[in-house]
Amino acid sequence: MMRFLVRSRLVILVATLAVIVLGTMLRLVPVGLPAGVVKYVGSVLWGAMVYGIVAFLMAGARTRMVIAVALAVAISVELLRLFHTPGLDAFRFTLAGQLLLGRIFSGWNILAYAAGIVAAACLDHRGAGR
Repeated sequence: MMRFLVRSRLVILVATLAVIVLGTMLRLVPVGLPAGVVKYVGSVLWGAMVYGIVAFLMAGARTRMVIAVALAVAISVELLRLFHTPGLDAFRFTLAGQLLLGRIFSGWNILAYAAGIVAAACLDHRGAGR
């Protein structure tokens, strides 16, 4: 049983790193896609990344629990955009701040994150054979 969890965590880690690389490239490398496509596909990938991180940390948990925690994290990060302090706003204007936290609250982002979380959960669920 322990061997399965280690393998599963490794697969989740590699997949999550691939999503991070893909999402970062999408946002930073101009490929000629419309801005809206880049923004929302990036947000879907961000949601998938959150799922991957939570799934890695909760490797033995049921998929539903991982989805619930990932959604809570993603929604919390989006709601954090409504909170402003000079230090937090300064961080949001850095590249890391833009990629991790974003700058402007949008309910549409929450839908995109949810889509990414559900898509990642479906792939995880199928890959794990659960």
